[in-house]
Amino acid sequence: MVIVGAGMAGVQTAVALREQGFTGSITLIGAEPHQPYDRPPLSKAVLLGKAEGSAFDVDFEALGVELRLGEEITGLRPADHELDAARGPIGYDTLVVATGAEPVRLPGAEGVPGVHLLRTLDDAERLRPVLAEQHTVVVVGAGWIGAEFATAARDAGCAVTVVEAADGPLAGALPAEVAAPMAQWYADAGAELRTHARVQRVEPGAVVLDDGSRLPADAVVVGIGARPATGWLAGSGIATGPDGAVVADASLRTSAPDVYAVGDCASFPSARYGRRLLVHHWDNALQGPRTVAAHILGAEPAPYDPVPYFWSEQFGRFVQYAGDHGDADATLWRGDPQSPAWSVCWLREGALVGLLAVGRPRDLAQGRKLIESGAALDPERVADPAVPLKSAKV
Repeated sequence: MVIVGAGMAGVQTAVALREQGFTGSITLIGAEPHQPYDRPPLSKAVLLGKAEGSAFDVDFEALGVELRLGEEITGLRPADHELDAARGPIGYDTLVVATGAEPVRLPGAEGVPGVHLLRTLDDAERLRPVLAEQHTVVVVGAGWIGAEFATAARDAGCAVTVVEAADGPLAGALPAEVAAPMAQWYADAGAELRTHARVQRVEPGAVVLDDGSRLPADAVVVGIGARPATGWLAGSGIATGPDGAVVADASLRTSAPDVYAVGDCASFPSARYGRRLLVHHWDNALQGPRTVAAHILGAEPAPYDPVPYFWSEQFGRFVQYAGDHGDADATLWRGDPQSPAWSVCWLREGALVGLLAVGRPRDLAQGRKLIESGAALDPERVADPAVPLKSAKV
């Protein structure tokens, strides 16, 4: 058994295989030299110097898992059951692709001093002194990672300006009317949010926008999205989609025999939502490996079709999202979005399909179960924040 990718999805695949009784050899290959680590703390405790790292609490030796770290895989030849690596080919009986996602880079910014990404442990360690020295920071992109970094930078006392090409934060992730109240969070935290702002160029010490304005910047942090890290599969014959994700089936098998794909690098068909989903979040990387392990061991678990879930901590708020609102036909608010705690529920044909909870974890927990069950709900009760969501079932 060979697993390519030593992030959450790869590590959990190795763990799940052993937990479910796999007795063969397992080799876990990671491109980074570090002991496998968790990513969410990078934008929080690690970045602020409150933790030195976030290594997984996994005893790989006791599990009988061979780690090959600092080794980049450059190609795959399914017909030969071999991977290409700098130190020579690596054979496999069964392969799991778990290479995650890579950040989208800002054109023209590579090589400019002071420009940073925040994806890896090395990225976080390079950014720690920026925060410690309270530099003036420009963040490009008001998505989830941009908001989390801006939060950490303000907590550290940095002057922060966030530039976003769209008309508000979280463009593409949430409908504009739902994300609109979040724009005020930036101002309340002392960060400036500039929307409709496109970067023309980055130069040492400044970001120049397309309207000619020049923003001083001791450091620039780019957070404009991520794409599946699947370039190394070019020429392998493994099917990928227009988004670059490996096209996996409901068992997370790829188009090549004996090759599975899991986590941020793979999309899967969702019967619940009637389309293929690509979920770039921690919970997907945690759940998918259990399905992969079960199929490898010959079991027949249910098709992989989880309710997507993620969370974000930003500007003193705990934001959670479950499901997918893309095909909803009704949007219901629970509470005042100007208050510290509120939720938005998306329904389709009377059933809950998506939920955003700000400071209302009970709504999220109950809503996630309602999405799983597909139960019909009473819209009036859903819209009453005093009524527990679970009590809105018809």
